[in-house]
Amino acid sequence: MTGATGRSAARRRGRPATEPPPDGAAAQDLEPDPESVARSIVLRRLAAAAQSRGQLADALARRDVPLDVATRVLDRFTEVGLIDDAEYARMFVRSRHAERGLSRRALGVELRRKGIDDETAAAALQDLDDEDEEQAARELVRRRLRSTAGLEAQVRVRRTYGALGRKGYAPGLVARLVREELAAEGLADDDMASTPPDD
Repeated sequence: MTGATGRSAARRRGRPATEPPPDGAAAQDLEPDPESVARSIVLRRLAAAAQSRGQLADALARRDVPLDVATRVLDRFTEVGLIDDAEYARMFVRSRHAERGLSRRALGVELRRKGIDDETAAAALQDLDDEDEEQAARELVRRRLRSTAGLEAQVRVRRTYGALGRKGYAPGLVARLVREELAAEGLADDDMASTPPDD
């Protein structure tokens, strides 16, 4: 085998074209730049869903991005408005309250888990007032009572308490709403004997 064909075969038997060069400037260029890696991680995560600065910092730490590099990249994204914890917190409160009926207390816990500081969380939670919270709780009580309509009143009460307790509602509020909704069904106070007392 000679000529071009022989040279092609020799190249095929040698190092694949995709294998990086063992040394030289080209090999050094293949080492990823930590700042570029950090920017790519942040952009990918923000493209998928809005996130807090704390969540993004955690993601960078898990990928072993140096702290100083992570801070520099996150500062830049904050400066240009791509990271905005206040807006993220407001959006989170609105959506979680509407979709899952979470109380302000439960929402505050979730915001802290996502790295939102107390001051920013408190400002976002001001968008929900007592009336909003009671309306959401009442709808949850009605839904739970409808789903347990064939059971004894005491069982319905316990299950309703459990459901709203997991969403962070105060026992006193739940007790009042359960009494009102069961009374609207025509049940007497005796039927609600196992209702937990107000707090």
